Amino acid sequence: MRLDVFKLPVLLILLLVASPAFGQESPGFSLPDGVTGQTTGLIVQLFGLVTILAVAPGLLVMVTSFTRFVIVFSILRAGIGLQTTPANIVMVSLALFMTFYVMSPVFDRAWQDGVRPLVDQEISEEEALGRIVTPFRAFMLDNVRDQDLQLFTDLARERGQEVGTGDALDIRVIVPAFMISEIRRGFEIGFLVILPLLVIDLVVATIIMAMGMMMLPPSVVSLPFKILFFVMIDGWNILVGSLVRSVA
Repeated sequence: MRLDVFKLPVLLILLLVASPAFGQESPGFSLPDGVTGQTTGLIVQLFGLVTILAVAPGLLVMVTSFTRFVIVFSILRAGIGLQTTPANIVMVSLALFMTFYVMSPVFDRAWQDGVRPLVDQEISEEEALGRIVTPFRAFMLDNVRDQDLQLFTDLARERGQEVGTGDALDIRVIVPAFMISEIRRGFEIGFLVILPLLVIDLVVATIIMAMGMMMLPPSVVSLPFKILFFVMIDGWNILVGSLVRSVA
């Protein structure tokens, strides 16, 4: 108890000494006085750029042909019977660079018509957004299936939404329809790729069963034959060329 009594005056003295320091203004938190409209516009542009970079992977999947390429490569690897070869990073990187190759005209047009004038402060943010979206809209309309586009158009109108028509169709309708179309085309191409590999599996399994080797997994025997078949027909060249040509 005596120790607490002696501590109380010491604490009061320390508080009295420190009070002027707490009352001083910190120079590090002072706000600039000359904030102009141009500075505010630059801040808004920087915030928009950071937001776009954060959602860039999702945008790449939604409005490009990346989905089609990844699905086909995954089905091919499963059809051959390889679990980790090629590695995921190799397949994703190949699909990514193929996407950039196919989408380069769209990216160039979006940069020349929208991004560069915006950076040079020749147009407003709203006008730049419309110019950037226009080439992607045209690309998706060229590759979307009419059935999928009609589905989401009808769903939007049932909910009382105005979606427009033709080239003025709402982008919120085009994007999901385009994604469904890309997934469908990916599975269609993947089926055509995996079909000859499935034939090899059936032939090997029939031969093994006829020889009475019940305990030998057919996949162990068919794997080298499928790899040899795919290499001898130059499968990667044919597959990549067909995928690039399949994009309108």
